[in-house]
This record gives sequence, C-alpha cells and structure tokens, in this order.
Amino acid sequence: MKKWIRRIVSILLVIVLFFALQRLVTPKYVKDVIEGGFTAEYYRETTPHQVLMVGDCELYENFSPVTLWQNYGITSYIRGSAQQLTWQSYYLLEDALKYEKPDVVVFNVLELIYDEPQREEYNRMTLDGMKWSKTKVDAIQASMLEEESMLDYVFPLLRYHSRITELSKEDVTYFAKDIQRTTAGYYMRVDVAPYEEGEWEEEEPEDFTLGSNAMGYLERIRKLCEKNDIRLLLVKAPSVSPVWYDEWEEQVREYAEEKNLDYINYLELVDEIGIDYTEDTYDEGLHMNLSGAEKCADYLGEFLSKEYSLEDMRKDSKIAKEWEKKVQFYEDRKQAQYEELEKYGEIRSY
Repeated sequence: MKKWIRRIVSILLVIVLFFALQRLVTPKYVKDVIEGGFTAEYYRETTPHQVLMVGDCELYENFSPVTLWQNYGITSYIRGSAQQLTWQSYYLLEDALKYEKPDVVVFNVLELIYDEPQREEYNRMTLDGMKWSKTKVDAIQASMLEEESMLDYVFPLLRYHSRITELSKEDVTYFAKDIQRTTAGYYMRVDVAPYEEGEWEEEEPEDFTLGSNAMGYLERIRKLCEKNDIRLLLVKAPSVSPVWYDEWEEQVREYAEEKNLDYINYLELVDEIGIDYTEDTYDEGLHMNLSGAEKCADYLGEFLSKEYSLEDMRKDSKIAKEWEKKVQFYEDRKQAQYEELEKYGEIRSY
C-alpha cells in the first residue's frame, strides 16, 4: 500500500510540475502585445450585457462601452482580439451564449475580407484565452494553419518551451494573477497621430468577392442570433486602412437587405458624427483614439436606444454598482495615459 501511495504521489507531483512549468512559459501579454490577454478577460464579468460585440480591432479600439453606459445606460462588452477572423467571432459568440443572452450582437464586417487563417500568432492571441470546451476545440480546428497542431493548443508547453531561456520578471509576477487590460473589452489610447491624405498605399485585391468560408460563418452567426432571439447589427468602423472597397460594401449591403439586418457604415457618417482624422486617431487613421471611440459609441448608443428600445440599466443598483467600477478604471486609465503622454511625449505602458 505504501508503495502504491508513493507512486501516486510521484505521478501527481510530476503532473503539478508539468502544469506549473506550462503556466510559467506561457506568454502573459502584460507589456508586449497585450491584445493576447483580451479573450480571457471576458470570464471575469459578473453581470450580463445587453450588447455583445464580436470582432477585431475595429471594434475593441473604436467603440467605448463606458460611453454607451454613461450616455444611454446600455451595458455592453467587446469580445475582440487582433486580426480576429469571422469563424473565431462565431465561436467566441457561441462561447459567450453559455454565460448570457444579450439583446443585440454587433459584428464588424471588415473580417469578411479574410477567408482563411492568417498567422499562428493571431490564432494564439484569440484562442489561448478561451476556456476549454467543445466550442474551443471547434474554434481551434477552424483556425489552425497547416503547420499547427492541436496538441500544441492542448499542451502550450510544447509550443512555448523555448521561452524557458527567455523568461522575464513578468512571467514570475503574473504566474498566478493577471492584470486588467481593457474596460469591458475596450482598449484605450488617448494619444494623437493624425491621418494625412495618401498616408497608406495598398495594393488592390485581384478578386473582390467575399469568400464563402467567411460569409458562411457570418450566416452561422446570423442563425445563432436568430435561434436565441438576438438582434444582429452589422457595422463598418471609420478606419481609413485597410481600404474598404465599394465592391465589398455592395456585397455586405445586399446580404443585410436579403437577411433583413441593420447595417451601419461609419465611413459614410464621419461628418455627421464629427470624426476628425487629425484629432480622433492615434495611429494615422487605422484606429480611433479615445475621443474617436467615444464619438462612435455615442452614435451607436443613440441608434440602439431608438431603434431597438434597449432599456436604461442605470436604475438597476447591482448593475450600476458594477459599472461604477468600470468607469473608475476607465478614468484612472485615461489619467495615467495623459500623465505618461505629458512626461514622455508618448504612450509607453499601455
């Protein structure tokens, strides 16, 4: 009996050490490429959301959930990550519906121009933070490049073992804890880098047809929303790059009309909303900074309140208390970035 107990203890010890080492070498996304930590943050939420946004950086950098809350009492969350692809948005939505059922899902249509997996790094940033379930397995299978392996996702140590010689202080500090990177999924930047005409030169695609894989997953998103009695809203953020060609716009509009979906193209609303590309972008027109994100969110909030009659949740004391914390984090982050901008002339820590 003692012999078997020693064997069992030894096996358990090996397992514990294996997973501890795996956690140690897995990227923490604390200072560099913080987008890799966005997916996991969703699971810390304690109250439901009326609006769930799924998409890439054109959502998580261009729309402020705090503005939706402060101006309209709308609760929202952005499940977004860098270069998030349409099938990944589908599975993140499927995952979220295990925890809550929003009234509205917002999907950013820029994702539709990508019809196949792009890079392993982006896959990892989106998928590693998902909780394990059949949904995550399906998401990985849909996203893997030819050279990737499911086993590497199941056991990240196999993929990240080379980091053993590159470990930093952050790997130890955040071994058992994590930081808060976003406010309800929104990534804030307060600095300004104005867009200038002709700043970005892009090669036109040979084929403007939106791919069957991406469009097929958009249809799956629509059906999933329909099954759960959720309104689906399509949006195109006001980014000047990548260029949003008229041919893509026509296909999205045709789809929206055919499926009786609302579609908001912010590129056509720049003047109405008051977006100024010399003041409202931090990276020369690619994404909105804080002022631009608040303008975009304010327009969205007005639309959601009027067209979808979303309830003002500020009267709910429990939800209001939770959002007070988010607003405080938002304001603290804003002040810290302005102080850093004044001190260094640039944002370094965020």
